[in-house]
Amino acid sequence: MPKKEKGRSHSTRPVGKRAPSWCKYTPDEVVALVIKLAKEGNPPSKIGVILRDQYGIPLVKPIVGKGIVEILRENGLAPKIPEDLENLLKKVARISAHLQKNKKDKHNKRALQLVEAKIHRLSEYYKEKGILPLNWEYKTVVASIA
Repeated sequence: MPKKEKGRSHSTRPVGKRAPSWCKYTPDEVVALVIKLAKEGNPPSKIGVILRDQYGIPLVKPIVGKGIVEILRENGLAPKIPEDLENLLKKVARISAHLQKNKKDKHNKRALQLVEAKIHRLSEYYKEKGILPLNWEYKTVVASIA
């Protein structure tokens, strides 16, 4: 299996579990911002980036006591499929469209298998956690391309 880490250049999260003293937003204001950004069509990860870059809110959880997805779930705005799984499904669609045009591309056929394996592992995890329904199933595309 390929390695999961891709280097050490990623940013690190703030150390403290408390809200920073310089952040002037109240929990109600942060919740309102999260709901407003979600209604504009932003996914949870982009909401976090916007809050960090434009509003100076490093993390939502220390301020509100809940994560962004939990806030969205309480207000009925959470995505039906978790964002990471949805991104993998989009990636499979792109790779399979490429393989329809380039049938002899063995490297991308292998990449498709690896991404589908990630989808199966993630879906099992989300079924155990109760985020996905137990009857949710992903059908592989490999058989139609081979």
